[in-house]
Amino acid sequence: MAEKLKTEKPVMNLKAFFVSSILIALAAGRPAPSQTLSEKEILDQAEARIQKYRTGDAELRLVTPDRKRFKKGAHVRIEQTRHSFLFGCNLFMLNRCRTPAENAAYEKEFADLFNYATLPFYWWQYERDAGHPGYADTDRFIAWCSAHHATMKGHPLAWNEGQPRWLPPDLLQATRLQMERITDIVRRFKGEIDIWDVVNEATEFDRDSTRHSGPTLTAAIRQTGVDNYLRTAFGCARAANPQATLVINDYVTSEDYRQKVLAQLVDAAGRPLFDVVGIQCHQHRQAWSAAQTWEICERFAAAGKPLHFTEATILSGQPGWELKREDPQFDWASTPEGEQRQEKAVIAFYTTLFSHPAVQAITWWDFSDQGAWQGAPAGLVRADMTPKPAYMALMKLIKGRWWTRTEALVSRQGTAHFHGFYGEYRVSAEEHGHEIVGTFVFDAQTPQPMEVKLR
Repeated sequence: MAEKLKTEKPVMNLKAFFVSSILIALAAGRPAPSQTLSEKEILDQAEARIQKYRTGDAELRLVTPDRKRFKKGAHVRIEQTRHSFLFGCNLFMLNRCRTPAENAAYEKEFADLFNYATLPFYWWQYERDAGHPGYADTDRFIAWCSAHHATMKGHPLAWNEGQPRWLPPDLLQATRLQMERITDIVRRFKGEIDIWDVVNEATEFDRDSTRHSGPTLTAAIRQTGVDNYLRTAFGCARAANPQATLVINDYVTSEDYRQKVLAQLVDAAGRPLFDVVGIQCHQHRQAWSAAQTWEICERFAAAGKPLHFTEATILSGQPGWELKREDPQFDWASTPEGEQRQEKAVIAFYTTLFSHPAVQAITWWDFSDQGAWQGAPAGLVRADMTPKPAYMALMKLIKGRWWTRTEALVSRQGTAHFHGFYGEYRVSAEEHGHEIVGTFVFDAQTPQPMEVKLR
């Protein structure tokens, strides 16, 4: 999250489960970058692609509590409880809203829609005093996410947009402290937070804003060389948690990102040191078209890694960049016309991304207008926590159109079949007048049939 001017210009172009879904997606075989598609083709063909890449046929071998097979014709109910795809948002305003009622509404609306949360690790805020990182605050975030079955990502481990006031001016010492921070945090939260934005916005690390607000870290990267800096940072994160999913994150969506960062972030054998390509998409001035979104997906899918759209913003008020900084008295509010425009753009954006086989996660930024970055009307809910049309549209997609609720009859072979979205499921049936329930995870590589014991 920084000055996202690059993304504003038109461009031509529960943990183990998540990790396995990425590997499954890659193993499934992705098509090579396709020919240029028109806006209409992308949206008209989206439903077929969603069915192809996000759903499958499943066969369940259901077993009673006494390990007997269900009889032919038995009726079972099958309902999805979680997507394998990560639909998320940053959770920065948790317990920070103006009133208890607003805090409660923030929690409810977030948990109802999302299964993925980005937690804050900005060094200058996280460790205001040297040697005293905000572990207790993170533990509270973790407790909430665990209670609401939300996968967590930490953001960011290294970013020179700012720096702690106490950071020593010696460049070697500052670099050492940065790498120690990465090691300590990733190791400390291993098994709880296993997805990390390791380095943020490296493509244009040496810009005016970073020289001003993070002068020591910017100079340290310049001295070390961005390639060496990236490799060292990712090496520290990998050593601290070999099973972690490591993301390289940037607002640059041009070839510069791929050539200056992705192509260089490899080991001695040329293998990528990152697991995921992170793409920021703050669309403050104008929402991306489906064609632009698709083209960016195609460009970065060529890296051979899953894509995460890490910071997605579409405004529901006057389009613009840093309007409140230009005029602190400006009322940058959500408007009825802006909300309708946002709703339409959000539907197209999410539909396009969900239909692209390389995309594995979408993170909105921010959830509410209250406390939103730049003071912009960027939320899916208003400052009073009432849902905007875009929120309701996403609910209809994520928990409606893209959600499986079905029924089936047990076959002569003792199995039940259904077609559904990849994710976690609950299956239930009646036995002797009582409901018995089982759970299972379904993805493209799940062996068929799946044995599910109901209790």
